[in-house]
Amino acid sequence: MSDHTSPDTSADPKGDQYREKFNQHLLHPWGNLPELGEDKDITLVTGGEGAYIYDSAGHRMIDGPAGMWCMQLGYGRQEIADAVSKQIMELAYSTSFFVLNQREVELAERIASKTPGDLNRIYFTTGGSTAVDSALRLCQLRNNIKGEHNRKHIISRNRAYHGSTFLAASVTGKERDKSAMDIQRENIHFLTAPSLYHAGSEMSEDEFCDHLVQELEDKIQAIGAENVMCFIAEPVLASGGVIVAPKNYLKRCWQVVKKHGIIYISDEVVTAFGRLGHWFTSEEVFGVVPDIITFAKGVTAGYLPLGGYAVSDSLIAEMSGDKAKGNIYANGFTWSGNPACCAAALKSWDIFEEEKIFEHVQDVGPYFQEQLKTLSDIPLVGEVRGIGLMAAVEMTIDAPEEERLDLDYDIGARVDEYCHQFGLLVRPFINICIMSPPLIITREQIDEMVVAMRKAIELTLEDLREEGIWRD
Repeated sequence: MSDHTSPDTSADPKGDQYREKFNQHLLHPWGNLPELGEDKDITLVTGGEGAYIYDSAGHRMIDGPAGMWCMQLGYGRQEIADAVSKQIMELAYSTSFFVLNQREVELAERIASKTPGDLNRIYFTTGGSTAVDSALRLCQLRNNIKGEHNRKHIISRNRAYHGSTFLAASVTGKERDKSAMDIQRENIHFLTAPSLYHAGSEMSEDEFCDHLVQELEDKIQAIGAENVMCFIAEPVLASGGVIVAPKNYLKRCWQVVKKHGIIYISDEVVTAFGRLGHWFTSEEVFGVVPDIITFAKGVTAGYLPLGGYAVSDSLIAEMSGDKAKGNIYANGFTWSGNPACCAAALKSWDIFEEEKIFEHVQDVGPYFQEQLKTLSDIPLVGEVRGIGLMAAVEMTIDAPEEERLDLDYDIGARVDEYCHQFGLLVRPFINICIMSPPLIITREQIDEMVVAMRKAIELTLEDLREEGIWRD
């Protein structure tokens, strides 16, 4: 890179100290094993306020990913801290295995009031991965109780992300991650990602949608509808690159699935609690009434870990009471329904309503998308896509396939580093910059984000030209 890419770390002794300890003792999620113990540049975050975070050198950055899709209300909300502190002093812990606490009941009631259809039964977990795992295990239990032991097949999609616990990772279809970890592949099927850009097809969007829906129908026919346990889908493929499917795609998939008597799971771990300006998006945005909705992340505005799912009364009725045949739902977590976490969620909920946060998202979301689209004039940008307050800027370079992955990682890293310098934290996913800022983001802060991103991409392109990697 050019000289101007090198950050000044001389004024960051605290960061150096902690990076040294990090390299000695920590293994981070998605850790880069070839560089384990040798990461000299990782950012040490020391504070947050509103939509901004601060690193150990005192550098302020807009939190472009909102933590990990979760800091809906930004940082420093005293009301949430007070509610959690009060709850901890009253009752810090309560197991959901054999007693009940008030906060989990209150939160479950509120969630059930916002879910579509008859999804009135709420199960709490510790996060998104455990929510998905637990929902899949519920489906397995239901089928086994009903004597439908042949229903073992799960249909998912390429580029989908559903978690990193074993079952959730097994139904995840993220491409290009360099990993040799074992996952279950028997009875799990992946359909084409609903991205016309990545398909490289000459079809129109409507034709592509027809193709995708027919692919689902054909897959069900090939497996046998009586053998399919469920279809699981994010309303927007988030970690896979913010892929927004063609219009009516999800609704048509839901209609196909329900026609065949298959369970539909909507994975709203990212999209629920305001990311698109609604409590839940399945029905409000996409016209789908699932059998199960998983959630996490934004439910506590990122302040404490909590996840879960909502399941329809009709599905539960098939496996409870006399129909349960004496079985129990043998699945749970030490911190399921934790009162302090539920208190954080309840106070976040109050703020969502009192400050009309979701209405704000519906107002600024289109502006966010419009401003990011202006980056499309940079030759390095392949596609800008998104919906609500989630978006992706994907860089593309013409290179032989055997060189493409390394180049894509390099380009993503360069843009990421430049963004840091210009006051923006993004989530780099290989050659894609993913953004999902706090829901409180203003138009002025959106402008800051876009200016920083433009500078970062343009300087990366300049570097590539100087090094002979990019040729106009």
